[in-house]
Amino acid sequence: MRSAPRILLLSAYRADSHAAWADWLTRQFPAFDWGRLELPGRHFRWRIRGNPLSWLETLRDARPDAIIATSMVDLATLRGLHPALAQTPALYYFHENQFAYPTSPRQTRSVDPQMVQLYGALAADRIAFNSCYNRDSFLDGVDALLARMPDQVPPGLRTTLGGNSEILPVPIKAIATRGRVERDPNLILWNHRWEYDKAPEDFAEATLQLAGEGVDFRLALLGPRPARVPDALARLRTHLADRIAVDARCSREEYEYWLCRAGIVVSTARHEFQGLSLLEATRAGVLPLVPDALVYPEQYPDSCRYPCGDTGALAARLGAWLTGQRPPVPDVGYWDTQQVEPQWRRQIEGLLETRRGVDRGRG
Repeated sequence: MRSAPRILLLSAYRADSHAAWADWLTRQFPAFDWGRLELPGRHFRWRIRGNPLSWLETLRDARPDAIIATSMVDLATLRGLHPALAQTPALYYFHENQFAYPTSPRQTRSVDPQMVQLYGALAADRIAFNSCYNRDSFLDGVDALLARMPDQVPPGLRTTLGGNSEILPVPIKAIATRGRVERDPNLILWNHRWEYDKAPEDFAEATLQLAGEGVDFRLALLGPRPARVPDALARLRTHLADRIAVDARCSREEYEYWLCRAGIVVSTARHEFQGLSLLEATRAGVLPLVPDALVYPEQYPDSCRYPCGDTGALAARLGAWLTGQRPPVPDVGYWDTQQVEPQWRRQIEGLLETRRGVDRGRG
């Protein structure tokens, strides 16, 4: 009896979206023999440069039929350290790219993470991105980086990488909403991390402005938050305490309840490569209001976008929705599991066919 194809899944940074994707992939395709290697989602600089060392002994005897590695993995170094993996067909998957990732005030900009991802993309047989924005900003970033180099830059690198690229979204799970709870049209949902790249201070500023204008609304403040209370969250707790319906990182069951309850979901992100939390809320029937930038123009109509970073425009649009007519909730069914699963299946089967071709060539 022929054994199931063995696929090595490498994820060097098991943060929320990376974890959800890896869990879905291995659960969705149980016919494959999955070998998973994941590292905790912390110590970013060490993770992106150190994963070949962290897995040095673990990978020594690995003999998979295919590799799927996230763009946090130093694939080029791994293949150099383990010759047995050099001929194994590999898909390099970009949840994000370091060319378009904003730097926090506490970080020093470094070219190192960008080079890891550039070499990883060149070392892979196939490259996939979770959105067109992710792909295009990566290719633009490669162009800009190489333009700064003094000499000996190979021509046509963007064309090579772009021609080897696919768009493969992370799927969203449709939430059954009918009959669960009555929706509150004036409940504004925040379901993002409370960190600099999501710009929660813009959200706080806009909602405080609305409150000052006497507009009726309530707040559902969800999403992961650091141990030290962010200034934006502290301001909302101080000035809008009577409007806060929930303020917590909830269980999955509670989270789905608030997605069924909320009327509007807001993003003020400074970076977003797919925006799973917005897609999930929108799929549950919440009306999204997002910046006119990043990945959002390929997902949401003009009626649901405002000028990025303009808190006055954000407050004005929210005020208009809360007191008058609203556009319909956009259809984001394209990102549902049943739509995305066949795309991933084709990619995996393509990798395995490449492996079979290599084996036939050796024979």
